[in-house]
Amino acid sequence: MATFPQVILKPGREKSLLQHHPWVFSGAIARVEGEPDCGSVVTLVSSRGEFLACGSWSPVSQLRCRVWSWHQDETVDREFFRKKLLQAKALRRSLGLDADAACRLVYSESDGLPGVIIDRFGDY
Repeated sequence: MATFPQVILKPGREKSLLQHHPWVFSGAIARVEGEPDCGSVVTLVSSRGEFLACGSWSPVSQLRCRVWSWHQDETVDREFFRKKLLQAKALRRSLGLDADAACRLVYSESDGLPGVIIDRFGDY
């Protein structure tokens, strides 16, 4: 797995992540090691240094990180996103939604892509 900047949480603030809540708010963060750019992938770790998740960093929002993956051995790269998009497409197809003229193709956390919404309107 690639090495990303680390976001270290305050003691006890990992509870929501351990229950797979996909957001980390600014008040839960003790410190950041490295200098992640807005949108960069970061590794979220507990105050004891234990891996919790990796996600997308937002230094200007109260919602500082949206979780992409709960698996330490999963690489967040182009293939990761391709796989998530194909899974979302297959789900819509299995529900018969892909035949509609208007459809939400990707629905953020529901499809494992927090903050990403893709709608289709006819050919757009």
